[in-house]
Amino acid sequence: MSTVKVRYGRGEYPVKVPQGVPCQVIRKETTPLIFDSQKAVLECFDHPIGSPCLSELARNAGNACIAICDVTRPVPNHLFLGPMIKTLYACGIPLDQITIIVATGLHRPNLGEELDSLIGDPWVRQNVQAVNHNANAVDQHVRLGRTKTRGTSVRVDRRFVEADLRIVTGLVEPHFMAGYSGGRKIIAPGLAHSETIRTFHNAKFMADPGARNCNFLNNPLHEEQLEIVGMLGDVYAVNTVIDEDRRLSRINFGEVISSHLSMVEEVRADCEIPVTRRFQTVLTSSAGYPLDQTYYQAIKGMVSALEILEPGGNLIVAAACNEGFGSEAFRASQQRLLDLGPERLLQELLEKPLADIDEWQTQKQLEAMARAKIHLFTEGLSEAELALTGVECSRNLQALIHRSLSKSRCSSLAIIPEGPYVVPRYQKPHSNG
Repeated sequence: MSTVKVRYGRGEYPVKVPQGVPCQVIRKETTPLIFDSQKAVLECFDHPIGSPCLSELARNAGNACIAICDVTRPVPNHLFLGPMIKTLYACGIPLDQITIIVATGLHRPNLGEELDSLIGDPWVRQNVQAVNHNANAVDQHVRLGRTKTRGTSVRVDRRFVEADLRIVTGLVEPHFMAGYSGGRKIIAPGLAHSETIRTFHNAKFMADPGARNCNFLNNPLHEEQLEIVGMLGDVYAVNTVIDEDRRLSRINFGEVISSHLSMVEEVRADCEIPVTRRFQTVLTSSAGYPLDQTYYQAIKGMVSALEILEPGGNLIVAAACNEGFGSEAFRASQQRLLDLGPERLLQELLEKPLADIDEWQTQKQLEAMARAKIHLFTEGLSEAELALTGVECSRNLQALIHRSLSKSRCSSLAIIPEGPYVVPRYQKPHSNG
């Protein structure tokens, strides 16, 4: 009997593969590692993509605003924020004219020790102001107009819009709606007003076949995000990639669109894994901490694994959910799922021009439920919260696997240890003639 470890909470959960059961473990190939991170960070600032170097940008600015991802993304901020801010300061921007803003979108703020940990550099915390974006505060946003393609009303955080030098930072990884995270996504939804976010997260956007993992072509979210960047003007980005153990694998800097696209093309081969068969049983994780801390985030793992699952097969998701279920708005959305059922709920969602907050995650769960029998393994939810998921739940992962394999007509198993950070792509095997 072999053992496969999947990401779970702050560690790994050992999964025992039953004797004689064929098992395919789907993970990234060995990714390159950057061992001298300080050198790599400084080099990317000096050799940007599609823009002047960071020092030149700083010399032409009186102030700067740096947007970082919230706690749901394990971005290695501790490696680059200090060198970046010291460069800005050395080139003439006073420390009190540099602001770090946490791009929370509609997530909760990150405060206190959590904010300290997120930034990860005591010198930065002591010398630079760090604030949280508040998507519901209208007066903290600037209205930039409407997108030409779909008419989305665009408001973006005033502190970012009015800065001389605007920099976003993030992690480039598969994203189940926007194709890939990072870059333009830090601005919208990260720094956007609630109405903007709720517009391009409405059910019609979510149901669009282009709004899926690893896809930019005809992806309505991606297209709206590009338009919003165009409304803002000059924005620059630090784009990072980490390996399965959260170590820095790649980093670049430059104009936000071109540098982000460059990094996406570098990581596609790492993240999008060809698989030549489909399975009746697939076990995936939600990538461990910090992504698997709520059930809301765990849904990303469901959607990412669907392509290699036989229709009607069993999809098992392992997520610690140590912070519980998610927002009250998400709870309300899940309650409507239980009250109305999938078909009536989806019909109701499609009739609204503005999504209710966090109901887009329920809609993505509906997408998974239409394809698979969903099972959740978690130790972090109460019995009432388990009932609210709308899926089969268990606190015994091995029993879930055994039950699925025993009921399957083909007792083989696929395991995705890193969950939504790896997207398996079904490829029909070549015939021999």
